[in-house]
Amino acid sequence: MELLTTNNVWMMICTALVFFMHLGFAFLEIGLTRQKNTINILFKNIFIITIGLLLYCLVGFNLMYPGFAEGSSGIFGFAGFGLDSPTVDGVLDLTYNEGYTYWTDFLFQGMFAATAATIVSGAVAERIKILPFMIFTVVYVGFVYPIAGSWKWGGGFLDMLETPFYDFAGSTLVHSVGGWAAVVAVCLLGARIGKFKDGKPQAIPGHNIPMATAGVLILWLGWFGFNGGSVLSADPTLTSLTLVTTCLAAAAGGVVAMLVSTAMYKNLDLTMFLNGILGGLVGITAGADQMSPTDAIIIGAVAGALIVLAVSFVDNKLKLDDPVGAIAVHLVCGIWGTLAVGIFGNLAGVDQFISQLIGVASYAAICIVSAFVIIYTLKKTMGIRVSEREELEGLDGHEHGMDAYPDFRLNEH
Repeated sequence: MELLTTNNVWMMICTALVFFMHLGFAFLEIGLTRQKNTINILFKNIFIITIGLLLYCLVGFNLMYPGFAEGSSGIFGFAGFGLDSPTVDGVLDLTYNEGYTYWTDFLFQGMFAATAATIVSGAVAERIKILPFMIFTVVYVGFVYPIAGSWKWGGGFLDMLETPFYDFAGSTLVHSVGGWAAVVAVCLLGARIGKFKDGKPQAIPGHNIPMATAGVLILWLGWFGFNGGSVLSADPTLTSLTLVTTCLAAAAGGVVAMLVSTAMYKNLDLTMFLNGILGGLVGITAGADQMSPTDAIIIGAVAGALIVLAVSFVDNKLKLDDPVGAIAVHLVCGIWGTLAVGIFGNLAGVDQFISQLIGVASYAAICIVSAFVIIYTLKKTMGIRVSEREELEGLDGHEHGMDAYPDFRLNEH
């Protein structure tokens, strides 16, 4: 009982840290975008976490952990609506798991669920209609994310492979799930007015870089819970190693992104530095418990370089407008971190690398198809993009009838 209590307290602390990450996402997103859209972005972020928890309670948790029967294909299962905690003699069954109780399990996993839509929010910022985005969030967080999650964390077909697919804390299951949807959404939505001139990308500076910096530091702190909690107990060896590898990858990602961006653009770009930290964090998330400190530094360093190259590729070659770099951070580094499990650490090997490829391809398929069906349907039925006037004047006034800074307005064009 004492061990269960210790484990459960640690898991609840990690749950709180993952919840705190939503403040980090909000700060980062509003900091890297323009003042006139601040209320809109905050509204989306608050909606995501509130509706996400409700949906995860009603359907998501039992879609993600359906208890696949023996002989099942491991693709889809559903254990019923709502939460139904295991009981013994009318009280909570404390043998449910040696690491935490049923209720802690639900809440910790529920905090993860909302993150996928938050990633999309940043990519489509400043030009998407609020109602279609809310409908997308309901469908994607409520149904697509938990079904996809069941394929690995729920004991589905990817966990049934001869060499099981491995994703410790969600480089693919969380970050790439959001990243693939972000690509689809940005393609269907189009670029912001003024982003491309004569085919060349133009900088649209964020209005509050100090706030974006605070957001990244909050996210880094929250990752202690994101990765540390994914140990699923307070095991001193694994939790401490996981926190060390997480921090080293983040630091390496930031430093390398700073060096590469400076070499390429001849200026010390803070936003690249910040996204490099996030790229390192996303990259280590798939195998944080399997890596040595040196492995973590290498994985983070590669992620940092990939951030700079991917941002340039998305802007200059693909001509996609991603205001916060979500595609580079969450998709590109999510894929890299997932494949890195087969290259570094305790699981390195050809068989594991092939399983990692199968996992990446499987999630690409479900996310691209489902996101396209949802967003394309919304585009054709109700429209997903605000008018030119609304975009130029700002979504805060048109969508929400208020101003984030009523006593201090910048001259924006």
